Amino acid sequence: MRVMRFIMACLTVLVLLLSLGCSSEPEQAPPSVEQAEQKRVLAFGGGPTGGTFNFFANKMASIISKQYEWLDVSPRGSGGSAENLRTLNKNGLDLAIVYSGDAYLGRNGKLPGDKARYEDVRALSFLYGAPAQLVVRKDSDIQSPMDLVDRVVAVGNPGSGAALSAERFFRHIGMWDKIKTRNLGYSRAASELVSRKIDAFWVLVGYPNSSIIEAASHLPIRLIGLHQVSLKTGFYDVYPFYSMVEIPANTYDGQERKVMTFQDSSLWCASVKMPEEVVYDCLRAIYSEHGLEDMVMAHKAAKGMSKASGILGVSIPLHPGALRFWQGQGLDIPAHLMP
Repeated sequence: MRVMRFIMACLTVLVLLLSLGCSSEPEQAPPSVEQAEQKRVLAFGGGPTGGTFNFFANKMASIISKQYEWLDVSPRGSGGSAENLRTLNKNGLDLAIVYSGDAYLGRNGKLPGDKARYEDVRALSFLYGAPAQLVVRKDSDIQSPMDLVDRVVAVGNPGSGAALSAERFFRHIGMWDKIKTRNLGYSRAASELVSRKIDAFWVLVGYPNSSIIEAASHLPIRLIGLHQVSLKTGFYDVYPFYSMVEIPANTYDGQERKVMTFQDSSLWCASVKMPEEVVYDCLRAIYSEHGLEDMVMAHKAAKGMSKASGILGVSIPLHPGALRFWQGQGLDIPAHLMP
């Protein structure tokens, strides 16, 4: 009888426990930020095959993906700066590289032939300076941009940062309607300079550039200085995101003197819709000691990347995640870069 009472008591307790939803399993901890972001796929816009944008996008995507298991960053080829700006603005990319000039003009509705305002793009950091380099054959009589009247000049792929900067510069100095422009990529342009199908070609990229190296390996070349014309015509006043830069002597075979030109800044940018924490972690990966070392090993142009130069040449507001990161590095953030 006592046994039966004991059994009934146990059954009563068991039913009561089940009704209360009790379980012998311990309560699980809430997911961490890392787990919450697990397997987030990010699209990173680079540029044309073989260009500096592509080198940077590929390496940066690799560094971030290796650092965080929950981030899968996939590099994407593109037409370059302007295409990246437009695609970021409509959230078709998460991350991309854009020239500071295009970002600034696009935000203000001043891109050539395009009055749209691309206001949903935010800056993360400065990557490298991209000098304008105008290349001619050494035996040419072209000594200045003003000598290009009726000459054939390759200015870059349509919609690329190179092509936009070339039009911006030549229009400003009154030469755009006096030259015969061709939209050719860098490698094709170098080949056509060697075969004398064009008189000059324009690149906007870190030096030394592989297409110029290739041209110089087949025939003597010269770089035309652009700084003096820019200074005299007020180019820097109209386009304050450009600055003077020196390309050292012997950067290319046969280039015996330094060349003064102007440069744009390439910026790492993101869609405004990117979460703050994800942007912060991406910056933390790239600007770690190992991240910066890997970047320099991948491309010499990355030697200018540092925490000290993080917002150099940035012309549009920072992403909130970037603001948090750079303030944490002790940088003073100008008012015009505030989100």
